[in-house]
This record gives sequence, C-alpha cells and structure tokens, in this order.
Amino acid sequence: MKANELRRMYVEFFEKRGHKEIGSASLFPENDPSVLFTTAGMHPLVPYLLGEKHPQGKRLVDVQKCVRTGDIDEVGDDTHLTFFEMLGNWSLGDYFKKESITMSYLFLTEYLNIPVERLAVTVFEGDSLVPRDTEAAEIWIKNGIKEEQIYFYGRDENWWGPAGKTGPCGPDTEIFYDMGKEKCGEDCGPACSCGKYVEIWNNVFMEYNKNEDGTYSELLQKNVDTGMGLERILTIFNGYNNVYGTELFQPIIENIESLTGIKYTEDNKKTFRIISDHMRAATFILGDPRGVTPSNSEQGYILRRLIRRTIRLVKKFGVDSNIICRIAEVIIENYGEIYSELVKNKDFVLQQLEKEYVLFSKTLDSGLKMAERYFSKLEEGNSLSGDLAFKLYDTFGFPIEFTVELASERKINVDMFAFEEKFREHQEKSRKGAAEKFKGGLADNSERTTKLHTATHLLNAALRKVLGDSVYQRGSNINSERLRFDFSFDRKLTKEELEKVQKIVNEAIEKGIDVVCTEQTLEEAKADGAIGVFESKYGEIVKVYTIRGYSKEICGGPHASNTAELKSFKILKEESSSSGVRRIKATIG
Repeated sequence: MKANELRRMYVEFFEKRGHKEIGSASLFPENDPSVLFTTAGMHPLVPYLLGEKHPQGKRLVDVQKCVRTGDIDEVGDDTHLTFFEMLGNWSLGDYFKKESITMSYLFLTEYLNIPVERLAVTVFEGDSLVPRDTEAAEIWIKNGIKEEQIYFYGRDENWWGPAGKTGPCGPDTEIFYDMGKEKCGEDCGPACSCGKYVEIWNNVFMEYNKNEDGTYSELLQKNVDTGMGLERILTIFNGYNNVYGTELFQPIIENIESLTGIKYTEDNKKTFRIISDHMRAATFILGDPRGVTPSNSEQGYILRRLIRRTIRLVKKFGVDSNIICRIAEVIIENYGEIYSELVKNKDFVLQQLEKEYVLFSKTLDSGLKMAERYFSKLEEGNSLSGDLAFKLYDTFGFPIEFTVELASERKINVDMFAFEEKFREHQEKSRKGAAEKFKGGLADNSERTTKLHTATHLLNAALRKVLGDSVYQRGSNINSERLRFDFSFDRKLTKEELEKVQKIVNEAIEKGIDVVCTEQTLEEAKADGAIGVFESKYGEIVKVYTIRGYSKEICGGPHASNTAELKSFKILKEESSSSGVRRIKATIG
C-alpha cells in the first residue's frame, strides 16, 4: 500500500462514520507557549477540546504534519522520526470509549487486515485517585482482544494531562504491534524498549478535570483524541522492519546514494537515515506557511541543529559540495502533491539551506582551528579531556567522530567516558526541556490570555495599516503576562511607526467594538477580505472573527467579546526575530 492510499483510506473510514475532514495545520502552534512545534494533531484543536464549538461539528478526522525533538538523538533506529504525519480522529463531547476503541479495532483488523494476534493494548491500571479503567479493557475483549494481550500500566504509560497544575485529563489506551521478536525477559511487554512491541495508535479519553486541591471530578464534555503514526502503520502494513523501507524514504536514500556515490549498507545505514530524516524535517519547517529561518533560539535553533547535523554527516561521507539543496528538491517533489506549501515556498527553502551551508562551513573551519589548538598542547599518549571534546561538540558543532579521528592521527586519546557523561547530561537536560515544553499542549486559556489573543488581531491589523498589506503574521506566542507577535518585514520599525501602531490598537479598545464570530466557507471568507494562513482545504467551514473597522481574520479563537475588555495596549519591545521577520512584544491593561 502507498502512503497516499493509506491517508485516503483512513480519512474515508471515519468520514463514513460521521467525521468531517479538517486540513493539516501549521507546524507552529498559534498562541500556544507550551510547545515549539505542533507535536500532535490535538494542538490546533485546543479551544474545541476545552468546549468551544468547532465549525465542522463534533466528529473530526485529519492527517496532521508534526515535529517532535525530544527523541532527536534516537533518530536512525527503526522507528524514531523528527518529522512525521499523524492520522487522527476526535470526538468533541460526542462518542466515547466504546465507539472509539471499536472503530480503531475495526480499521486495523478489517481494513488493514492486521492479524488480531499481532496486537497488544495497554490500559490505565488505576491508583488511589482514579479507578482502574476496566471499561476500556472490557471493550477490547468484546471486540476480540484476549486478556493476555491486555497490559495494565500506571500514569507514566497510560495517563494524559493535565497540561498545567489543573485542567482536563484522563486515561488512554495504546495499541501496539508485535514485531515477532522473542521477549527479552519475563516482564517484557509493550512498555519495554527492546523492540518487540511498536506503538501504532493512542486513544486518549479526556474524562476528568484535575482540581486545585489535587482531586479529580468528571468533565461535562468528555473528549476522545487519537493519533496513529502514518510512517509506522505504513511500515507494518507493507511488512518492512523499519520506516526507511517505505516509499516515503526510499527516493531520498536513493538520491543520497547518487549524490555521494556511496551505497546504503548495514554499516552506514544510520548516517543515511539521519540525513534523510533531518532533511525531511528541515524542508517541512522551512516550507511551512509560518516557516522560520535558522537562528540561535527556539524553533530556529532546532532547525539550525537539524541542518548542521546533516551537513556534518554529508562531509563525513567525504562530500565537500553542497548537496543538501538537491536532497530537499527530491523531498519537495515527493510531497508536493499532498502539501502544496512546499512547492509554493520552494525558492525560500533552497535559499535558506544554501545560506546555512555557507555559514556552517565557516563555523566548521573554526572548530578545526580550535581542535588544533587543543591538540597542540598535548603530547603523544596524552588524552583530550571529555570537557574539551564536549565543548568542541556543543559550542562549535564539531562531531565527536571528527575529534577522535584527528586525535588518532596525532596518537592522542580522547576521554570518551567523560565525554559520554557530559553528553548524557546534555541529553537529559534536552529531554526535560522538551517534556516541560510539551506536557500535552493545552495552552493557558485563562481570561487574560483570551484577551491577549484578541489583541494580536488588532496588532496585526494596525501593522498592516501602518506598514502596508505586504505584512503578514509569521507566528505568535501568548502567556499570561504578554503577547509576542512575529510578522514579515525587512527592517526595524521607527519610533513614530510604533507609536502609530499602538495608537490604532488603543483607539479600537476605546471604541468598545464587539468581536463578532461567523462561520463561512473558506472561499466566502477570502471573498469577504478575511486574512489568515489559508491551510484548510477548499470548501471547509471556518471561523471568522471580525472587529468592525479594524480586523477580519480566520482563527480558531477564543476571543474577548468586546475590545473594551482589553482596557489598554502597550508595546514593550520591537526586535528582529530572524531574516525578514520582526517581533513585537506587548501587553494589555
């Protein structure tokens, strides 16, 4: 089965069961400070999971592009990826566990013909606060899963949320495929990392609210949020033992073989896989409608890390020319029909990759000079300390393999034990940071952040009025203290321009204008002059928020009901975000 066939089969399966298809959202969550990237299909649906009405109804299905960086150092094995596509279906206060589990089981066993005996499922085992999820287990058994295929685990494995100290949360049930390997021991099960079991689908049941006193109460609106990795299920259906055997990666791998003159073998497969994965992720990040450029902070830093790691590995193959742009062209060609934004932004993608290649080549030269300086102070038989080896890696982006190779030429050792200790500390900090950034993705939807969200619409409108219609939103981030708004513009704003922008927003606030929400087709919204990143597919119903005389934007909400609720607006700072993108930080009264 081909990837596009699987995408359509999944969507049509749920459409036949009353779900409406929604388009893939941006890789950059709008107004969500809890994450750098869209890591799951739920992010664009946050307001609706919290009770707001979705224009498409209570049953939704989509194929969402995602980026996860918490396991970036695991990439190169059989299953971990940085960029991936998530097949998802949702119930917003409609069906619950019985229907969700039954549909998942039916799709896997009857539509994909996966043998029931190759499946294993995990269920929440319960604790002193929330009871064991016997309901989910019983539903699985009624569908055909045997008791010995059901595993009960605690909160670490089978509980979702809340995103903060309080809020919606609940148990989940995860579906695994048995790869046919022998168990690694008596306790081997889906939670084991030995590779026998691969997770393919996760059904989250948001049925509780965690209260401030630590107790749990049942939610009035119970939701179902599911996600299944396209690459993993495509791998399993086609009988491959790793995701890189699929059509999604084979053209990329073949292209790398052609460009380097090196064949993909067991010995070098990890290098090939990392290059393929990282270039695919970098291409999608750059090609996104809200795409960022490489930088030293947030999404731009992750993007830079992906590109530079790729360049290092290409150079490891002995290739000194820039081939990463040609790899990106193959990726754009492969995905262009499904994700048209890649074709639309192709020139930008290639331009940024070329700039980063030139810049990093110089950085790599600096690393070589620093390495030479360290080695010049050592004699034969001495060891380069783990601290210095890690500094070369972390500060100069100098791969440890290069350091070891250079040391070997001088008959100098490298304290790899100390280096690996430093590296593990670095990994742990990265993972903790990622975990802190992604605790589920439900952003703070307090009254104040809702008002700040409305303020971004007024700010966008004011910027376009002062600077021209070529200005458009490139991203936003809101917390309870301030808003941050990124927009396309190629120079620093003058003091006079900032004063005009602030004045326009405050005028709108003083007028006390109602914020009106209407539901229209995408075509109607465009015809009415609504602005926004038009990601949804033609003909879909979208929400349009209008502040008469100022702003008309396609947006998911939530918003204040009247501009007077904002009280006042003040710009705190204006600065560069990245090349061609400016950033404003502001607050309200």
